[in-house]
Amino acid sequence: MQANIEKIVPGGQGIATLEDGKKAFIWGVLPGETVEFEITKNKHSYCEGVATKIIKAAPERIEPKDACYLATSPWQIFDYQAELLMKSQIVHDCFEQNHLDIEVLPTITDGKDFAYRNKMEYSLYWDNDTNKIFLAFHQRGTHRKIPITQSSIERPEIFAAAQAIVDQLNAEHAEARKYQSIMARCNQQGKVSIALFENGKSHPVMETLADSLLDQEYSYSPNGFFQINLPVYELALKQIAENIDTQKVLDLYSGVGSIGLSVARDKDLTLVEVNAAAFEEMQHNAAGTSANCILAKSEDVTDYITPDCTVILDPPRAGCDAKLIEKLLEVQPKKIIYMSCNPITQARDAAMLAKKYHLSAAQPYNFFPRTPHIESVIILSNEK
Repeated sequence: MQANIEKIVPGGQGIATLEDGKKAFIWGVLPGETVEFEITKNKHSYCEGVATKIIKAAPERIEPKDACYLATSPWQIFDYQAELLMKSQIVHDCFEQNHLDIEVLPTITDGKDFAYRNKMEYSLYWDNDTNKIFLAFHQRGTHRKIPITQSSIERPEIFAAAQAIVDQLNAEHAEARKYQSIMARCNQQGKVSIALFENGKSHPVMETLADSLLDQEYSYSPNGFFQINLPVYELALKQIAENIDTQKVLDLYSGVGSIGLSVARDKDLTLVEVNAAAFEEMQHNAAGTSANCILAKSEDVTDYITPDCTVILDPPRAGCDAKLIEKLLEVQPKKIIYMSCNPITQARDAAMLAKKYHLSAAQPYNFFPRTPHIESVIILSNEK
């Protein structure tokens, strides 16, 4: 089918209106392009697809670096400056749709758009022609695996370590069907922790890694939650630190504690996390500090919200629980610093908080170059 791409939606696809009025969400396109595309999912009111031919290309289109780009980083086709502009525009659109007139600043980057990921999980593919195993990813929108010989968004130490395992498996004439995947992670010094997961067997324990953020060291499990782009994460942490002007700080959805312990280690700090494994790592990271670590849902410990504190929010993609938003509006802490990986739910929550709070400019960060994922920080100040 043929389509004229109108704009890019927050999910990362281009949107087009077909002749019958149905909306099409298409991967591998830029705004203003005319393309032919193959439908991968067809519903009554919309369809999804992948571009198969570019009839009229946008001037911002570039050649992707990897053949597997649609599986890992579908915005490799964007000129990098166009990607940064697009991410700011998407954040702006999300707030505008929630009737919030807020300035959206240029997206911050450290300029490194490849070889930045410190974690990757690879599938394994059996090639019947060569009788060999290859590293693989799942083709976007399908369950089909595609073999790869190059992937450029992860740090090269990770790809090399995973390829070494595949080379060893091939030397042993192993079969891909025995294995689930390879998980690899490295720290900023290039030390790799890696594991081969076998079908039907317990996952091996991976070697713990350590990294520094704002001169504070953190240990973390390679298959647990820790940011995948630490240099850009540090830039966001600096903004958060600059906006804390209270002695009491409540860090909700705190994971392993890397935000609160980086920006408020010397303050009256409370950290709240619901995941038991992340909480255990948080306790280890908080050793030697006076931080109060709590294992609980953030919406279940709202008594810790006080008028004289700064509340840090970094919720999952679904955003904040409604009960938490209600408590924030009731108590009205002096300041709320809200970092989000989903500007749609961040804007939704901000619209509710705007009843009692003044919103500063939104600051996008490019934690995930060459992908549609966006991190955004907003500062909400109590006007009392």
